[in-house]
Amino acid sequence: MRTAMKAALAAFLALWLTPAAQAQETEAPPPAVAAALPDAPIPYTQVRPKRTAPRPRPARTETAPAAAAPTPRGPTIAGAPAAAAALPTQVTGARLASNQPIPAAELSAFVDGWVRDAMAREHVAGVAVSVVQGGQVALKKGYGFADLNARRAVDADRTLFRLGSISKTFTWILAMNEVEQGRMSLTAPINTYLPQRVRVRGQGYQRPVTLRTLMDHSPGFEDRALGQLFERDPGRVRPLDLYLRQERPKRVRAAGVLSSYSNYGTALAGLAVANLERKPFEQVAEDEIFTPLGMGRTTFREPRPERRGLPAAMPEALRGDVARGYRWTGEAFQLRPYEYIGQVAPAGAASSTAGDMARYMLALLGNGGWNGVSIYGPQAARAFRQPIQATAPGLNGWAHGFIIYDLPGGRRGFGHDGATLSFHSSLVVIPELDLGVFIATNSDEGSELSRRFAEAVVRQFYAPPVTFPRRGSTELIEAAHAFEGYYMTTRRRHGGLEGFVNLLIGGVPVSVSPQGRLITGGMDGPRAWVPEGPVSQGRFVAADGDGRLAFRMQDGRATGFQDAINADRKERARFWMRPQLLAASAGLATLAAIATLLGVILRNRREFRENQIQARAALTQNIQAGLWLAALALFAAWVLRARDLAAVFYDWPGLLLITASACALVAAALTVITIAALPAVWQGGRRVDSWSPVRKAFFTITVVVYAAFSILLGLWGALAPWSA
Repeated sequence: MRTAMKAALAAFLALWLTPAAQAQETEAPPPAVAAALPDAPIPYTQVRPKRTAPRPRPARTETAPAAAAPTPRGPTIAGAPAAAAALPTQVTGARLASNQPIPAAELSAFVDGWVRDAMAREHVAGVAVSVVQGGQVALKKGYGFADLNARRAVDADRTLFRLGSISKTFTWILAMNEVEQGRMSLTAPINTYLPQRVRVRGQGYQRPVTLRTLMDHSPGFEDRALGQLFERDPGRVRPLDLYLRQERPKRVRAAGVLSSYSNYGTALAGLAVANLERKPFEQVAEDEIFTPLGMGRTTFREPRPERRGLPAAMPEALRGDVARGYRWTGEAFQLRPYEYIGQVAPAGAASSTAGDMARYMLALLGNGGWNGVSIYGPQAARAFRQPIQATAPGLNGWAHGFIIYDLPGGRRGFGHDGATLSFHSSLVVIPELDLGVFIATNSDEGSELSRRFAEAVVRQFYAPPVTFPRRGSTELIEAAHAFEGYYMTTRRRHGGLEGFVNLLIGGVPVSVSPQGRLITGGMDGPRAWVPEGPVSQGRFVAADGDGRLAFRMQDGRATGFQDAINADRKERARFWMRPQLLAASAGLATLAAIATLLGVILRNRREFRENQIQARAALTQNIQAGLWLAALALFAAWVLRARDLAAVFYDWPGLLLITASACALVAAALTVITIAALPAVWQGGRRVDSWSPVRKAFFTITVVVYAAFSILLGLWGALAPWSA
């Protein structure tokens, strides 16, 4: 069951967490149609938009300090000379020093080869890229198709891609603008700025949710997404405040305890901004960010019919340039319907072009200012490069909503990744290199391509060569017992059918290989890690890259770990959370059900002797057997249908899953009757009207199997058909 679920829902957390889909077998992509693109980098001073009067900002009396260059953490190269301190010198072995820009021709050649190779290997229909450096656009290009049916090529300046969670960076800028103007506080309860009906309820927790806890994703909410985060029917799109009232998650921990990524939390911050401004959130983003920067092809609005009570839809002038989303079926690209996210717009509804995102990156590198306008002031500039949390080296500490990236060669950047059902994107700016990198794809298999792009550019030009894979550790082999086990994500729904699915796919098995490498499994596939420092500290670096893991150690044993993005914590799972246990119980229940029904057919006449209580108990158990088999068959059918991730979100929970849960619930309820009947069944009576000892034993064993399976399903949330 675990293998089937993993195959069916391999991208289930695409928007929730940093994408990490596995590469597919190599296959050539469709031939690209030549698009009208510049032959050389074009500074934006040559394509400057008409100046619009920016919204007044607080006077800028200081400039945010440049991020300090982190200490390189790459492997030591024997015999390499020491780098001179306090000088912008080249990292030993790197092709370029920090103060040297990437030659335009080399950048174009590298990106062309890297992107086209990844598109073919990972089955991606279209890609848009922009790179900025030194205050100008160094590269801006489209690859493949925005629409395969119409053979419409990706145009870096015209084609709109969904940005997914990169949208959150706009939300945090708008929130920090309110902070700079003294209208919001990072530490005041967020309820202060929300309408009464949307305010966060205490639910037994005293510590209030604040803007700061929303920015580092530590408000303490459980995470919900199925059936409401994306919509296929524009008629189901709701106003933001109504969505937040109707989809209110439970609080499962105190605010500020740990980061567990929350789309709902970001949407709350967006509503707070809109409430203070007395405008729809979409308009606030246009007034304060998009219009001042000349980002005329960036919008939170979506191409749907106009409807009373909702913000205005996407302008007609943009609709024809929206990229179509695709799913790779294993044989061909399958067109997906447009995914509506307007009901939770601040968390993920933005669409933009590579050209517009280049302008945005220039503003981020300029501490909020570019081309004579400012979209945020010095306080925000410092905040967006300052982590809220103190984390282990290599782990994101959430720079007031922005993700902090540790990149090859010890470089550090900040930005955000984004993902929807069909689109994947990444934006990373590296102030030390005065470099910004953006990429977007329009295929569900594009997560690896987008996630690795900024890392690839930095490694190619600014990092010393590193030999992969890194060597294992004999010390780790000796301490394997301290880390091995099964870990469960904190980012999930706690209970109900969605919680059931989360438990099925949200775990990570951890083991140690004979070569001394830590091996993590889960939806991202197996990955190898080696110790970074003493094993007892629990810090690991990827054997084939720059990713990090940090384990929480208690009495010499790991209790949980976090990865570089720090969007959740994987905690040691309780014994009943293991999918292997659920699969074994399901297997035993299936065998018991089949044996029960076969007994009705194969039992001889003498074995039908029974008293009235035994007859009723047998009938009850026969009904149970049929219900268990029906439930398991229906769930298997749902898994097969769920191979398309979009179907899971749009049709959640669906008749198959609800019926499977209802059958299991009734079967579990009947277990109470069979348990109550056990004493009378064993009391029996005269031999002529009672079961044989063998049949009584079989009945008892079956009751125990069904009872154990029922308890386990109850703990997993599978016996709650009403919960969806």
